[in-house]
Amino acid sequence: MFSAILPERRRWMIIAVVFVAIVFNYFDRQIVSILKPTLKSVYQIDDRGYAFIINIFTFCYALMYPVAGWLVDKYGAKRVMFYGVIGWSLASLGSGLARSIGQFSFFRGMLGLSEPTNFPAQLRVVTIWFPGKLRATANSLCVAGSSIGAIISVPLVTWLEISFGWQMVFIIAGVMGLVIALLWILVYRDPPAHILQEATETNSTAEKEGFSWNRLWSTKSLWGILLIRFVTDPVWYFCLMWLPGYLRESSGLSQIEAAKFGWIPFLIADLGAIGTAAWSDYLVRKGKKPLNARKIMLSSVAALAPLCILTPYLPSAFATILIFSVVAITCLSWLFTISVVVAEAFPSRNVASVLGIAGGCGALGAVIFNYFVGQMMNTVGAEKIFFVMAFLHPIGVLILWTMIKPEQPKESVDDRFEIRDI
Repeated sequence: MFSAILPERRRWMIIAVVFVAIVFNYFDRQIVSILKPTLKSVYQIDDRGYAFIINIFTFCYALMYPVAGWLVDKYGAKRVMFYGVIGWSLASLGSGLARSIGQFSFFRGMLGLSEPTNFPAQLRVVTIWFPGKLRATANSLCVAGSSIGAIISVPLVTWLEISFGWQMVFIIAGVMGLVIALLWILVYRDPPAHILQEATETNSTAEKEGFSWNRLWSTKSLWGILLIRFVTDPVWYFCLMWLPGYLRESSGLSQIEAAKFGWIPFLIADLGAIGTAAWSDYLVRKGKKPLNARKIMLSSVAALAPLCILTPYLPSAFATILIFSVVAITCLSWLFTISVVVAEAFPSRNVASVLGIAGGCGALGAVIFNYFVGQMMNTVGAEKIFFVMAFLHPIGVLILWTMIKPEQPKESVDDRFEIRDI
């Protein structure tokens, strides 16, 4: 059924499937934040216990992300993403069937081990299927599934919980994941030679060139990407894991009101991040070097991040939603386009590994930050939390301009490490 599709059309179909996969990737992880009051009651835990559940997921996510990137570069996007989607689907099913906090935590950890396969595979697909003048736009459309998942999760999880009970939310998410895995294995194919040549001609190195795993760690840009993700990812994790509960517990919204309005920051962030990515592609078409175009855009939107410092001083739900709508634009613009920065700075055969290492580092930063959020939310108050978040993206700007540059290997990597998509 899919074998006769033209490559130029197939690449957009592949992006569509990846988009749907990322939607449910984020839907799965967002469930816990929306069900926070229910889970705290069912399992008799406080905010520290809730932070522990989040950190079980996030720690496993951080641990597996570099491994997932290496697996994608070694075995290809098709196989690794397929097994990853199967894994996180089973984890969601298990979360719905859990009968104790220990069982529930185990399946959240399993979800964390499975979900990182998605984004290295996605970046690998974008890098080998799209040229530089389309890459940021294709990447943003693809990764937009993250905020779409956050958008639909608030009303959908609330409706499912009210109608069928909280366990059914996880079970439905698991079933949808299995459907996505089947669709992926049917649609994905390797790019033909002319598509691959078009995609790599704007990169600094050819597809056959790349760094060995050991030499990759000697590049300054890798360490820059790691630091950027470490300091900026926690802001987005806060939006995902704490904002829905914050609206109910600190802004006075009921469960139904939170479902009606809690999705707004994620929709605005999605539209804003797609727009900023398209702007950076526009700069490339106007003659800017691709990497510089991404840097200019990211620096511009980082100026919005300090607005979050106003949140505790404007405690109404409307003000919180407005502020985090703007802050989330910064978060998603950085998450979307820092992947493209990786694609511009590194050989295409290394991009999944770099993204995997960076994603793990970002998740580690979120684990550390989340621990302090759990400790401080009910003790010293939220003011210090928002104060710290206000400066994380500006720090990322300094790192971006001082450490990130195109990296070229001095010699080709041994053929036994040649990438293949199966």
